[in-house]
Amino acid sequence: MYEKNIQIQPLTQESFASFGDVIQKENKDFFPINNGLTERYHALSLAQVSGDNVAVGMSIFHNLAATELPFQIEMLERHPYGSQSFIPLQQQKFVIVVALPFDETRPDEQQIYAFLSNGKQGVNYHQGVWHHPLLTLEANSDFLVIDRIGGGQNCDMYQLSNHFMIVNDR
Repeated sequence: MYEKNIQIQPLTQESFASFGDVIQKENKDFFPINNGLTERYHALSLAQVSGDNVAVGMSIFHNLAATELPFQIEMLERHPYGSQSFIPLQQQKFVIVVALPFDETRPDEQQIYAFLSNGKQGVNYHQGVWHHPLLTLEANSDFLVIDRIGGGQNCDMYQLSNHFMIVNDR
C-alpha cells in the first residue's frame, strides 16, 4: 500500500463540473422580488432523486470537530438514488473530496480531487458521485444538507486500497 498526496485546489464551477454544481451567488444573475427588497438567485442547482416513496429533505449537519490538514482519507461514498448538497451556514471553509468513477461499482483511485470552498460556496454532488463525508475546517459548524429522504439503500461505501493524504501547500 502506498501513500499519495492530493493537493487541495480552489473550488470553481469549471473545475467541479464533473462532480456537480457549485452553489454560490457570485457572478450569477438574479431578479428582484418582494418589492425590490430581495435579490433571487434562482435555481443555482437542482436536486436529483429517484425511487419510490422518496422526497427531497432539508437537514442541518452540525460538525463538532474541525478537520486538521493534512488529513488521510480511507474511504469514499456515493448516493446512487439522489444528489446531496452541503451549504455552510456560517460562511465556514470546508474541503470537498471527490473521485471520478472507475466503473459501475467503484471510484477511480487515480482520479481523486480535493477542493476548498471559500465559505460562501456550497456544493451539490450529482446523483452517484463518489465523495468523502463532510470535512469542515472549523469546529461547531452547521451545514444545510439537501438530499433524498426515503426507503431503500442510498449509500454505497468503498474502502480505498491505498492511503491518500489531503494536503494544502498553498
